[in-house]
Amino acid sequence: MIVEIIVDVSAYPIDRPFDYRVPKHLESVMEIGSRVKVPFGPRKVLGYVTGLKAESEVDEEKLKPIDELIDLEPILSTELLSLSKKMARETLSYEIDALQVMLPAAMRAKYEKFINIERPDEIEDPSLSDFLKGRTRIPLKQLHDSHLLKVVKDYSTKGIVSVDTVVSQQTKMKKVRTIQIADSLTLSDLLKSVHPNAKKQTELISWMLGHAGETMEVSKLLKESGIQNSVLKAIVEKGGGIEGVAEVYREPEAPNLKDTPIPIRLTDEQQVALQAVNIATDQKKAETFLLHGVTGSGKTEVYLQAIKHVLEKGKEAIVLVPEISLTPQMTARFQERFGSLVAVMHSGLSAGEKYDEWRKIHRREVKVVVGARSAIFAPFENIGIIILDEEHESTYKQEDNPRYHARDVAIWRSEFYRCPVILGSATPSLESFARAKKGVYTLLELSKRAKNQSLPSVTVVDMRDELKEGNRSMFSVSLADAIHQRLERKEQIVLFLNKRGFSSFVLCRDCGTVVQCPNCDISLTYHRANERLKCHYCGHEEGVPLVCPECESEHIRFFGTGTQKAEEEIYKLFPEARVLRMDVDTTRQKGSHERLLRKFSEGKADILLGTQMIAKGLDFPNITLVGVLAADTTLHLADFRAAEKTFQLMTQVSGRAGRHELAGEVFIQTYSPEHYAIELAKTQHFETFYNLEMSARKQYGYPPFFYITLIQFSHEDLLKVADFAEKGTRYMKNSLSPETVIIGPAAAAISRVNNRYRYQCLIKYKIEPKLIETLQQLIKMYRTNWMKEGLLMTVDMDPTSIN
Repeated sequence: MIVEIIVDVSAYPIDRPFDYRVPKHLESVMEIGSRVKVPFGPRKVLGYVTGLKAESEVDEEKLKPIDELIDLEPILSTELLSLSKKMARETLSYEIDALQVMLPAAMRAKYEKFINIERPDEIEDPSLSDFLKGRTRIPLKQLHDSHLLKVVKDYSTKGIVSVDTVVSQQTKMKKVRTIQIADSLTLSDLLKSVHPNAKKQTELISWMLGHAGETMEVSKLLKESGIQNSVLKAIVEKGGGIEGVAEVYREPEAPNLKDTPIPIRLTDEQQVALQAVNIATDQKKAETFLLHGVTGSGKTEVYLQAIKHVLEKGKEAIVLVPEISLTPQMTARFQERFGSLVAVMHSGLSAGEKYDEWRKIHRREVKVVVGARSAIFAPFENIGIIILDEEHESTYKQEDNPRYHARDVAIWRSEFYRCPVILGSATPSLESFARAKKGVYTLLELSKRAKNQSLPSVTVVDMRDELKEGNRSMFSVSLADAIHQRLERKEQIVLFLNKRGFSSFVLCRDCGTVVQCPNCDISLTYHRANERLKCHYCGHEEGVPLVCPECESEHIRFFGTGTQKAEEEIYKLFPEARVLRMDVDTTRQKGSHERLLRKFSEGKADILLGTQMIAKGLDFPNITLVGVLAADTTLHLADFRAAEKTFQLMTQVSGRAGRHELAGEVFIQTYSPEHYAIELAKTQHFETFYNLEMSARKQYGYPPFFYITLIQFSHEDLLKVADFAEKGTRYMKNSLSPETVIIGPAAAAISRVNNRYRYQCLIKYKIEPKLIETLQQLIKMYRTNWMKEGLLMTVDMDPTSIN
């Protein structure tokens, strides 16, 4: 028996299956989709079995045997294996990268080198003998001394010592000590034989009599009986129980948010939408639905009932949410409805917790997965529905290899399982809405809120007028008044600002110098908590200058606004307010999203101030006021999607207010009130925005009228990167059809990151049959020649932004 194996090495010449011989004793258990350890060159590596065959083109004698089988049960189904091939081709990545993205990081390989002492009597070096102390096998990483390393190297050439690599999984299964308590007869006899002075032993045996025959964790037994471990040990030695080890799951903390149960009775629109999805499920039809519903229209209830229908048919469901901050509330809803059938997968879990959740899915112990982007690869084998909530979110796109979009993977998987996909959003991406208009997707509309509440009233505040009136605060007079009213009425407020940190940049008022990062072409952000300036691209940090580094003026000040500064100003203006700040800095710790949201849901805070992570998905009955402190932060980005992103954000944030009995009010503060993205977000007129934005996209030739591919080059030398970018662009121009538009090469919007200069070229096309093949050739040139010269090149087939 011969197997084809993709080995765990991301390199161009190795991006193909290799043939290996299966030892006789493994032939009966070898299956496609399992992991194995194989010799590869001088070392051992992890590999994935992708094919079985009877003969190989390679000479039988030259075939190396497999070293070890890691999984008795395959961890990747044939469907996921074929998906990995498709994904590697579509995203122009290595197949090993596509395979690994499907598994939790805990299952990737850990490589450790060991030194084996083959002939101990021939070791003459006294320092090595002292170090070994009779051991014949030690980890190489324990050898820090350069003299010892040299000695070991000499001995290895003589064969006195050998070095081997051990491949193991990064995270093990969690195991706990257990005790199987003896039967009551044995325990009664034991009780009679215990010395009268051994009071603790007597106490423990008496307690154990009440649990005779049970198996329980040692920690639980000690806690419940209140006895020390040493006493238990003595009783076990006397035959009072048998010690063992049991495997347990690491349970992620369940989000315990106060949630308002939504009425189960569906509105007519919800009913129509649900019926369409259920028909597709019953007919086993791979149909993609775009569920376009205004904020608060009850999309989640449609998801929940569609899943219920799927589970009744004995099938499984995958639900994707765009960000970890959305997961707690979404998970709470799903767990409330489906209990222990739900597994959760998101970036806030530890590697061990992710691994355990993955194993629950793999063992068919759960039926529903709720998670962020990577949950799309959940190892289900009978999928009945896939749902992407807030489908327009850019977080569904992976930013490094393999650069897949969860929406595409969902549609590929739905075609295999012949099941529906629901893409839900109040502000769908233009591409999805255009596909729905063309009939590629089926459009389902929810035009009213679930409880028929009116949409919140929105006021756009022109901050230019506030400045003229002498108001230099980041709060307009009308927003400040509204906050005062809500605080008096004990209602809750959400304030949104799309920037973390204290202020955007530090500027000298005399010469106009902005303090820049020395490694990147970007200004440093001021963080008040530790009085530091930080670069959010490369992580560079420095102290705040007292004088301008250029002209030495003392007139150096902070400009712009960040969440920390906003928090400080809230305390000045509203000293009685209890504020929770939610941004990347306050949610670094595990479980901090849940803790902050739980606090807010329990009414322990009046104001929730945050960045993008609070804009979507929150549903609390007491929120009656939403304030957008600066709507312009996303509006003027050098990106063709800037207006779309702004409209989506404004609509989503506005949708947090007045979702229940209390009416909602929204204030949007901006310096560009006349911009159509802000004007139309005010009334949530998606169709009008869609038509306006589509005409602009058509005029300038951007998606969805054209497909785009972005090729980015980076190098430490400016002249070299310009030269490589020129060569790459020229190659593309010569190879592709004349209808395809190639823009560039040009410097990227942020032209230097981490001391590397960045150039890019943009390819716009409608139909380009030779694109994949030409890009593969370009990548081959890069990997075989240019890479050696220090160039980094990335190709993104469907970029979410072109910065």
